[in-house]
Amino acid sequence: MRTVIAGGHGKIGLRLGRLLAGRGDEVVSLIRDPAQEDDVRGTGAEPVVCDLEKAGVEEVAALLAGADAAVFAAGAGAGSGVPRKDTVDRAAAVLLAEAAERAGVRRLVQISSMGAGQPPQPGSDEVWAAYIDAKTAAENDLQGRRDLDWTILRPGTLTDDPGTGRVTLSHPPVPPGRVSRDDVAAVIVELLDTPGPHRHIVELVSGDVPVADAVRGLAS
Repeated sequence: MRTVIAGGHGKIGLRLGRLLAGRGDEVVSLIRDPAQEDDVRGTGAEPVVCDLEKAGVEEVAALLAGADAAVFAAGAGAGSGVPRKDTVDRAAAVLLAEAAERAGVRRLVQISSMGAGQPPQPGSDEVWAAYIDAKTAAENDLQGRRDLDWTILRPGTLTDDPGTGRVTLSHPPVPPGRVSRDDVAAVIVELLDTPGPHRHIVELVSGDVPVADAVRGLAS
């Protein structure tokens, strides 16, 4: 399987690239900074410099050509302000979806966030509110406009704890909680391997169900 990861140097993107490449898949990781290339190569993925805040849809579509799946794992990151929540968490996600359509790549997993899909809580920090609004807009674009086999994955509060391989994964609402980035990456691999169902939103936190069983359970 050939998978293109947008945000390939992110904390989830690196983990995902390592898992996919480690089992023999072909992985292309889109990165913004050439200085990140060695880190990506260390996972077994192929780094490709492509700034999703500046790239056009045809450029991204060309990078997706021949892929079996795409994953949106990019994010403006901690410390970024309101403008980049829009240009990365919304606009870059929309760009990847449009490019996937043009390239004929039907399978797309979009990493969103618990809290998306509804207005930010009153009194929320301005940057957090902008982040949730951006994620919601990206979700709405995927649901409302794209002829793709998409899955929107909303993890809870992300941690760098070692993965447990056990999660709670269900259609919303799932009670708020934490989840390791290791387990998020493992769930994405399983989602990519599972034929269906597609076109659904799922929320993810730590739990007691093995990852493979949790993904298979989405069909029930």
